[in-house]
Amino acid sequence: MPLHNAKFASFGSHAPAKIVNNFDLEKIVETSDEWIRTRTGMFERHHCTPEEAASDLAIVAATNAIEASKVRYRDIDLIVTATVTGDHPFPSTSCVLQKKLGLKNIPAFDVSAGCTGFVYALDVAKNYVENGSAQNVLVIGVDILTKITNWSDRNTCVLFGDGAGATILSRAQKNDISRIIDSLIFADGSQGELLYQAAGGSRMPASHESVDKNLHTVYMEGNRIYKNAIRSMFASTDELLKRNKMGVEDVDWIIPHQANLRIIEGLADKLHVPMSKVIVNIEKYGNTSSATIPLAMDEAIRANKIRRGDIILFTSFGAGLTWGSLLARY
Repeated sequence: MPLHNAKFASFGSHAPAKIVNNFDLEKIVETSDEWIRTRTGMFERHHCTPEEAASDLAIVAATNAIEASKVRYRDIDLIVTATVTGDHPFPSTSCVLQKKLGLKNIPAFDVSAGCTGFVYALDVAKNYVENGSAQNVLVIGVDILTKITNWSDRNTCVLFGDGAGATILSRAQKNDISRIIDSLIFADGSQGELLYQAAGGSRMPASHESVDKNLHTVYMEGNRIYKNAIRSMFASTDELLKRNKMGVEDVDWIIPHQANLRIIEGLADKLHVPMSKVIVNIEKYGNTSSATIPLAMDEAIRANKIRRGDIILFTSFGAGLTWGSLLARY
């Protein structure tokens, strides 16, 4: 049994000002608004400027989350950032954010789990709070996938947007109704070749050749990822609910990773859940990787759709392959 319960104190999010819609993409690559909408459900996505980096988006989302909570900046005792597009290979983006927030002498580190990153980061942060090692954890999901996108590949370049989302995960008091109920995370490295970035690491350092061959961009086997995504998110959700003696009917809102509307609808169908219980904002943001879930959550809270006391379920999948789910009473 944990020493304490963890709860979501607040959320915050941010997306770049530049909006690129399907008609804009028609001018860049051989595609059409109809082709993109029917296959992905997307219409708009936000793109960073060449000067913007992950920490620039994350600091706004983090500040919004902190200001929305009752937590003082100096009371944050851990920063965990989920990203695959950090400012630098090192130091971590969490350390960059620590400096920007003016915080000192607290641990700060990044988590790399592809689009499942935010769920992974929450699982880590939850354990810190539950075992008493931290009281207020700043958890961020941020990615700038447009900077590692192959703009000649119409199957992938239409999918990605840039964004950041953040939450303050705090120690729950005895009279709090809010708490993280449970979470599960998984990985299967044997399928890593289905979704990866070949160049830029120690296996294949960046070079003129790697850039010329677009090896620093996202490679994805879409059809196989589609099937894996639905199967893995269903499996982790089903196991999570069963081990907490709950059914999907007990959940008020499901917020899945916003990768593709077909995947979201396929998951809802497999869970026998009406789409009216599923939070979807993919039409406006596209796939922002680690940021999709906190972005959608923050937007739903600000729209008074999700309220305190609601049972929510996050579920995601991503490169690795990784997947996982989290259950909470908001």
